[in-house]
Parts: sequence; C-alpha cells; structure tokens
Amino acid sequence: MDEIMTRLSAKRAKRYDSGIFWDFLTKDRAFFELVGELYDKYPGVPVVGTVSFLTPALVVRSPENVRQILAGDTTSFNHRGIDVNGDVDPLADNLLLMNGIRWKLTRQKMTPLFTAAKLKNMFYIMDRNGRDFVDYIRTKPVSQKAFDTLNIFCAAAICSSIFGLGTKSSMDSPLLDMARKVVAPSLAKTLKITLVNTFPTLFRLLKLKVFVDYEDFFIDAMKKVLRARELDSVRKHDFADLCLELQRNGTMKDATSGYEIEPTDELMAAQAFFFIIAGVEPSATAMFFVLFEMAKHPEMLKKLHAEVDQTFEECKGDITYEAIVKMEYLDKVLDESMRMYPPIGSLNRKCTKNDVLPHGNIKVEEGTLLFIPVYSIHHDPIYYPDPETFDPERFSLEARQSRPKYTYLPFGDGHRVCLAARFARLQMKTGLVHVLRHFAVRTGDAGRPIKYFKLPVQVTPANVDFEFVERKLVR
Repeated sequence: MDEIMTRLSAKRAKRYDSGIFWDFLTKDRAFFELVGELYDKYPGVPVVGTVSFLTPALVVRSPENVRQILAGDTTSFNHRGIDVNGDVDPLADNLLLMNGIRWKLTRQKMTPLFTAAKLKNMFYIMDRNGRDFVDYIRTKPVSQKAFDTLNIFCAAAICSSIFGLGTKSSMDSPLLDMARKVVAPSLAKTLKITLVNTFPTLFRLLKLKVFVDYEDFFIDAMKKVLRARELDSVRKHDFADLCLELQRNGTMKDATSGYEIEPTDELMAAQAFFFIIAGVEPSATAMFFVLFEMAKHPEMLKKLHAEVDQTFEECKGDITYEAIVKMEYLDKVLDESMRMYPPIGSLNRKCTKNDVLPHGNIKVEEGTLLFIPVYSIHHDPIYYPDPETFDPERFSLEARQSRPKYTYLPFGDGHRVCLAARFARLQMKTGLVHVLRHFAVRTGDAGRPIKYFKLPVQVTPANVDFEFVERKLVR
C-alpha cells in the first residue's frame, strides 16, 4: 500500500486516509457522493489514492486513464470488482456480475439480441407499455410519489419485454410485485453488496447468496415461460423468445479457448434477472429527472410537447419505432438529464493483472480497486461549463464533438458498456412520449437542493417530487 501511494505522490496524486467502504457504512451518503468528494478534493491529478478496508483503491480522474480502464487491455481491468459465486447463487451468474471468459462468451452470444432489427420487432411491447402507463397515471393513488410511479412503469415494461404481454394491462403483470421488491432499497441489500465488495473471499467461503430471496421465483417463472414457448408457433419477439433461440442453438463455445457454457433455464433466468436489476431503477431515475427538469423549465417543456405532438400527428396517432428514433430534442433532453443525474454514479473495476495507467504513468498492482466517478466527471466544469445548469444544447452534434471522449458515461463505455443501452433508451423514450402526449408536469421543489438515497451505485432522488397534470389536447 505504501509503495503504491509513494508512486502516486510522485505523480501529484494524493492519499485520502479514510477507507471508502467504511465511510459508506458509517455515513449517510450515497457511494457516488463519497467517491465524488475525493474527485473534487484533488483537482488536476490523474488519480486519487484511497483504501477499501485493507485493499488499495484508486479514484480515476482523467479521461485518458478512464479510457485505459474501460476500453484498454481486457485482461487487466475488465473485472467489476465483485466476486459472487454463480455455482451456489444462480441468479448472480449474469452479465452484470460475470467476469473473465464466462462473461466474454455470454456477452458475445447475447449481443445480437439487441440489434436495431430486434428492437424494432420488440417495439410493439414498448408501445403497449406506454399506452397502459397513461391509463395507470390517471388512476394511480394521489399520494404516490412520481419516482414510485415511474419505477412501477419501468418494472412493468421490463417484465413485459422479458416474459411477454398478456391480455390485461401490462401494469397488472403478476410479476410486477416481485420485480419491484428486487430493486427496492434495503439495508440488507446494502450490507450484502458492501460485504461482497470488501470481503469477497469470505463471502465465497461461507457460500453466501446475494439474491437468495428471489431465486426460486425467477427460475420457476423462466422455466414455465420457456416450456410454453416451445409449444407456441407464434413468435412474440420478446426476451423469452430470444432465450429460447439461444437454447435451440445448443452449447455456447468460445472459438479461441474452447470454453463452453450450456444455455440452461437457470442461466437464462439469471440474464432475465440482470435486466431487472440493471434496467428498472436506472431507467426510472433517468425518466424522473427528464420530467423533473421539464417541470422546472416550462419553456423547454413547451418545446418538447411540440415535438411530441408533431410526431404523433405525423404518425396519425400511432407512434412508430422510426418516429421515436428520429426525435432529436427528446434525445438532447434525455442525454442532458443523464449527464446531470447519471443513473449509475460510479463505475467499479478491479485490476486483475499489473498494469500502468498512461496519464501520470501510474503503476497499478493486481487486486487494486478502481472507482470511476461518473457523476463527478459529468459535473466537472472543465468538460461541462456551468455544470449545474440544465442545457440540452450540450448534446448538439457540434457540442458533442468538442468534448473529450470518456467524459459522458451514463451507460459506461468500452468493453463492458451496457449491453442493453439501446433497449433502455428506446424504452425510456417511448414511455416519455406517451406520457408527454397526455400530461404536463409541475413541481414545487424547483429550488430545493437534491438529496439522494444511500445506495451502492445508484443516483436515486430522496427529497424532490413533481406531479402529472392532464393536458387539454386539441383534436
């Protein structure tokens, strides 16, 4: 540890004595806020040294070093820093938590499931979710917070995309309650994630499970859906259909190493579970802050309403995949929302082979944890002047091209960029378009400093809200 810190000091990096996971356990702050304190405290350095209990760790500040970690040598920085035991915790055997060759092979086989053509075929599900959501907003409890309302929508939309649509509203899915429990914040989940980050060897030796409470339910649900689809001749173009396609293709094999994985029902259930834990709350967060900022900026809301109305009129009331993709102002608003409020505030990695970060020539030893402070990078005035001002024009083509790469990371980047990023954007945009066609939004919290829930990676609002207001459309 001292040797690492000596080298960092030589390159103007600073040591911060408090262990960051200890601070997370003992302080009432989200993890991304603690990482951000280190980022802000030492401007101008390429990395900041800290510790995670007894493990050396680095907060990575420069885009050049971020690029090396996310898109450089896959053998050094491709580990997410979490060592779960997929053999005893089957739902943890998913793309979010897999590492090494197992992650590489599974991702290779699942990447084609999210092509533009596949998303276009799946769009009818998203469109139905959006229509059902409008009806739900009109009947939801008056006391329900906007974030909870959006969280319910995102859970319902993910469940529909995984398991298919039924005859009832997608907001009445029998899977919805379980999906919401999976993503609901709790002290027990926070402690488990902290333990698996700080004491991975002990976690594995004790054969502890992160997701034991949901294991039987999700595996059983996936088995039932897949068996039913085997007997159904009509393709539904949802995730269950895609899983069945993988199973019919047989054993997954890496051509270089010969490593093999059987696409079992359990493995498919784990990937479905991944889409829930990675897709529900982050999507709800992004949608919440789009609408919250529109409530704060009526002139922007008016412009966005005009684009939404024009799009519906051009489609004669039936929105299409092509129309959603072409909505430029909505894209800018969504991008700026995820800039100011990235759903995932910090990306974590672990060094698995001695390497060197190019900016500052920082030697990184095997086992070192690395934290990429997404929220802080997005709020750095060097990259985003006046960063606390909401300005969608930051994402005009010209503005995008003027910024350094690896300074906009709402979905990560590089080798482990979010597999379902395009799916998530399409789902969020579709939901927002249907909502904005029928509702305006207003808030009394425009000037309130935002507080966030104490969570391991998420940026989840705790103290601000807005309300939906029915629009009077001219037909």
